[in-house]
Amino acid sequence: MENKKVILVTGGAGFVGSHLVEALVSDENNQVISLDNYFTGSKENHVEGAEYREGHTKDIAMLVPEQPDIVYHLGEYSRVRQSLDEPDVVWDLNMAGTLAVLEYWREKKCKLVYAGSSTKFTDTREDGVEGRNLAPYTWAKAATTDLVVNYARWYNLSFVNTYFYNVYGPRELGGKHGTVIPILLDRYRKGEPLTIASPGTQERCFTHVLDTVDGILLAAKKGEGDGYGIGTDEVHSLLELAEMIGGEIEMLPQTKSTRSSDIVDSEKVKALGWKPRHTLKDYIDEVKGNIDM
Repeated sequence: MENKKVILVTGGAGFVGSHLVEALVSDENNQVISLDNYFTGSKENHVEGAEYREGHTKDIAMLVPEQPDIVYHLGEYSRVRQSLDEPDVVWDLNMAGTLAVLEYWREKKCKLVYAGSSTKFTDTREDGVEGRNLAPYTWAKAATTDLVVNYARWYNLSFVNTYFYNVYGPRELGGKHGTVIPILLDRYRKGEPLTIASPGTQERCFTHVLDTVDGILLAAKKGEGDGYGIGTDEVHSLLELAEMIGGEIEMLPQTKSTRSSDIVDSEKVKALGWKPRHTLKDYIDEVKGNIDM
């Protein structure tokens, strides 16, 4: 272990985190440690070659006493609509937990790669509500990305703020804390109507998890500072997504967290050489093919 690069991934047993861990352990020069509380992560996502530690990010200093070369902080609550019902959980994981990670970063003086949310840049709705103020989750994520920038300035630390855009792909979570694609595909699997929040024209920039991980690693290696959006130019409305999957569509009332299209800005990561390699249609066709077999 003496000559290995020590890499810590919070949320390493989660959807995006497990794919990131998988990419990191493929380099034999890396010693990869995952810290996950398994709120939405799963031990089924464990990757051979990584070390897994279970616990809250508030206890990061105790659970990971090693000196990491880099910390990838993905271990946070990450659902918009559901956060309206769980503001206390959002505060615990995304505010209290992330503050502990930032204090750990300040002590260790390593590089921090933070997984921000593109909801910070969502267009202001017709009712005047900014994207960052839609729900406890969007507010917390906007606040913590701002705090990362300030910590770097206050304490002269190295960092990269990345911003994810509707990540999809293998291991994506369904159910209560799931995202729209696995939820709709599960309804398709069961022969149930595909439910879409009105008006259905709200757009999303869908980005495959492997493309997202490529962007994270590139930003970590070559980037510095804020504003590294990792989103493809492929934008679809939720209605188009449902039609792509196929079947009966059922429109639901608009919710407090319903939002219009995200403003996609991936210029910084593209300037580093990032190019997406996957399309949403190919992924859905692949999953539907397995369902229909």
